[in-house]
Amino acid sequence: MSAAAPATTPQPGLFARLRACRSGVAMTEFALSLPLLFGVGLYGIEAANLATTQMKLSQVAIHIADNASRIGDTSMLQDRKIYESDINDVFIGSNLQAGDAIDLYEHGRVIISSQEVVPDSDDDQYIHWQRCLGKKAYTSAYGDEGTGLLGGFAGMGPPGEEVLAFDGEAVIFVEVAYEYQPLVGDTFAFKRELRAIASFTVRDSRDLTQIYQRDPSDPSTVSSCSNYTGVSTDLYS
Repeated sequence: MSAAAPATTPQPGLFARLRACRSGVAMTEFALSLPLLFGVGLYGIEAANLATTQMKLSQVAIHIADNASRIGDTSMLQDRKIYESDINDVFIGSNLQAGDAIDLYEHGRVIISSQEVVPDSDDDQYIHWQRCLGKKAYTSAYGDEGTGLLGGFAGMGPPGEEVLAFDGEAVIFVEVAYEYQPLVGDTFAFKRELRAIASFTVRDSRDLTQIYQRDPSDPSTVSSCSNYTGVSTDLYS
């Protein structure tokens, strides 16, 4: 009978050489860290886009409030009333590009309020009227749609967002709410609802107590705050 083959043993120092070998470790560590680096990069892109969107919303609120505070100021020979067509022009104008406006009203909502400080009322403000446009379900911070001098809401609004004015002054207050549309994905969108406000004092005498129809026989669309509608692309055709 032949003798049994001796058991195979590792070469002397093999394990020691393997422990000392660092070849490819850097590449392995880099590969393992890629998901983290990729995630941080995507988060940074989303955060930058969100900040840019918030800045644009603030600019939109300012432009709409500024333009709304000027409507009716056409000529001393005119009756200086506010018309539904004026409000509609403000909604779809105000330095908004067609694509931006459609996106804003598809995923957001703009609320325009006409407010006035009533003399001898401890500086309380009252909403004369509100007009809204946009599909986002968002309620004005200043209450429901007013129907007259004492209709809708009485007071200065939420703390920290007061609109200050002197007795008898009218103020146009604008709220913009927008459901942020993620650039990368929902995973990296840490904030979804964006909001911006702006206000302008109406410095000259103008009838801001209600909105009129320029041609009652052919009335313009009323942007009622009880409805949630967007802007049609037909407006820009």
